[in-house]
Amino acid sequence: MLKIDLVAVGTRPPPWVVQGIEQYSLRMKRDCRFQILEIKTSDRKKKQSVAIHQEEEAKLIGSHFNAGARVIAMDSRGKIWSTEQLAGKVGAWSQQTNHFQFVIGGPDGLSDVIINRADEIWSLSNLTFPHFLVRVLLAEQIYRALMLNANHPYHK
Repeated sequence: MLKIDLVAVGTRPPPWVVQGIEQYSLRMKRDCRFQILEIKTSDRKKKQSVAIHQEEEAKLIGSHFNAGARVIAMDSRGKIWSTEQLAGKVGAWSQQTNHFQFVIGGPDGLSDVIINRADEIWSLSNLTFPHFLVRVLLAEQIYRALMLNANHPYHK
């Protein structure tokens, strides 16, 4: 069974985000174990550089990485994939490992340490989205890719 982690900077998402994630987690239950690993956002009250905040968050993110897992960083510098391309990648990755970890950065994005560690860098769009919204969009796209690979009519 696939194990899919969403490693995300930020705690206390709004109720609609929690509900959306729960909905897709339930739908994916037969095909994979989907979970969110929340990382505390670096304290922006401290007058530190963006790089310092990213570094603090990178250490916490990295502590959740599992050896053998496929790490996919969500970042505007990444490639934009269609749903069909994502489904193809999920199918190919599944031949190599059963554990995927998608990473969403904090307010300042991901540090180069995480970007360089990632096996893939994916951008959902050229648009900028709130990080909590990305959680729901990502959960839906993962579910859609799984259903597409299973020839389920959800994608039609």
